Amino acid sequence: MDGQNSRPDAPADEAPDAALLVAFANGDAAAGRDLVARLAPRLFGYSVRVLGDRAEAEDVVQETMMKLWKVAPDWRQGEAQVSTWAYRVAVNLCTDRLRRRKVRGQVPLETVPEPEADIASAVDRMTETARADALQAALDELPDRQRQAVVLRHLEGLSNPEIAAIMDIGVEAVESLTARGKRALAAILAGRREELGYDNG
Repeated sequence: MDGQNSRPDAPADEAPDAALLVAFANGDAAAGRDLVARLAPRLFGYSVRVLGDRAEAEDVVQETMMKLWKVAPDWRQGEAQVSTWAYRVAVNLCTDRLRRRKVRGQVPLETVPEPEADIASAVDRMTETARADALQAALDELPDRQRQAVVLRHLEGLSNPEIAAIMDIGVEAVESLTARGKRALAAILAGRREELGYDNG
């Protein structure tokens, strides 16, 4: 979709990402804001799930967008999707941060809170928080590449070909990573089904 040309009068929510990026490069600050509003939440969601740290995830999103603004003047529509390019940058930045953590032996202190529904009871919120914490802890145990593939596929909802482009691997490798990651998550969480409020049936 990014490679399509848009009408000059098309609303920003209909304009392809690449058209917004080119408009930003040509001095349209509103197009840049629209592109940030479109990409930043998705990049943040991915980054916080992979890193388990909201502050680090915010830094990754900011750094990704800064890199995008730097390439904006040279962006050629139709060569790559802006969202795929941005995810690839975010994946690489997250991978770098995970490697640095392992070298320093650092463990993230922050857990990822789930948004609360207005009508949810305190018990429901506690159960949801426990499930989110358990999922984040289980994700943290996966090897980096498996974690990235599982988050992109099952939490961000991207297709295998999109993930392959982002991670710069083949579709078969994505399928293998996600399958192994799902099996590992199931094994890690298997003993906690009752504790997390799931039936054993």
